[in-house]
Amino acid sequence: MIHLPTVWWAHYLGDLAAWSGAAVAARWQYRHWPEAAHALARLTTPSYHVTLALGALAGAWLLGSANSLRSIAAAPSHSIAGALAGGVAAVELWKWRHGVRQSTGAAFVLPLSVGIGLGRLGCLFSGLPDFTYGTPTALPWGFDLGDGVARHPVQLYESLAMALFATTFIVERKRRKSWTHAHAFHALILFYAVQRFVWEFFKPYPRLVGPLNMFHLLMLGFAAYGLVWWRRGGDEPATDD
Repeated sequence: MIHLPTVWWAHYLGDLAAWSGAAVAARWQYRHWPEAAHALARLTTPSYHVTLALGALAGAWLLGSANSLRSIAAAPSHSIAGALAGGVAAVELWKWRHGVRQSTGAAFVLPLSVGIGLGRLGCLFSGLPDFTYGTPTALPWGFDLGDGVARHPVQLYESLAMALFATTFIVERKRRKSWTHAHAFHALILFYAVQRFVWEFFKPYPRLVGPLNMFHLLMLGFAAYGLVWWRRGGDEPATDD
């Protein structure tokens, strides 16, 4: 068992690290592959970004609270999965109203990957008060967050998974693999959905359908969304370089 020192305010440091890391990643991606940002600017207006921000904020608190108010926390909370869901839903509505049929998410791939990975570390070091801890485990890498119980470090699992995706994306983008041009955002959504679906089995969240909790069902929705867009193929923005 690994004893991990925790402090409740580490969550806020994680948020700061997530936003800062995402900004650095966005700048790095723009310097190396500006075509995604150019496509986003060509296809959208400022109202797109306002809609995205409002949708992400609403989704974060609505879905986060819908889960936490049914659990032992019994208090409003926010969720990165909820923010992602709200942002995607808001953007798709904006695109429908403005007649935009192309994908607009490529510019967000690396910033989201880095931001989620860093933010989850903040959750880990916040310990038990964050209510994002894993279920008890007998595995040697179980983390003691202050109550003497070895738990799955689900936050670390997700951080490592997102680091793997970000690294793979960069390597494959340099190799000019087609999916990094045509389906980068959809690959991110699919990968996030699969890894998060697995980690949810190691969390003590209340179940909704059989062994599945609310986030399991949300991840199934993400997977369906990513697959549908992937099959559409030709609707992607041009990203020639």
